[in-house]
Amino acid sequence: MQVSSTTIAFTVDDLEASRDFFRDHFGYTVAMAADDFVSLTREDGAIDLVFHRTGLEVLPENLRYRRASGAIVAFVVEDLEAEQDRLRAEGVEITLPLRVEPWGERLFMVADPNGIPVELLDWAGGAEEQQAAQS
Repeated sequence: MQVSSTTIAFTVDDLEASRDFFRDHFGYTVAMAADDFVSLTREDGAIDLVFHRTGLEVLPENLRYRRASGAIVAFVVEDLEAEQDRLRAEGVEITLPLRVEPWGERLFMVADPNGIPVELLDWAGGAEEQQAAQS
């Protein structure tokens, strides 16, 4: 199997709020849009995001009103503290303050207006050091 891109889709009540949040705070641009969905992308190859409006009829009936539970959009970033400072300055509420996990992951979290959790993270000692430790 060869994967050319990856997209995750969420069903949300306020399509425009999620679109604006990821556009304004995370550099996404609108690739496609209609009344009941929007597709967002980034030039750097980060995962694409799609938002469906709750009740969208093209979805299977059992998914039309189901919102993701337990899903987290996670971004590995270069300067975690700078990203936290930037988001705070932009008025984004930090829902989980910066912390370091025993396995070396450093992270903090925010949430979009529809409640989608967004985790920003890096690795104590750097990603290369973590990969070497796992080998």
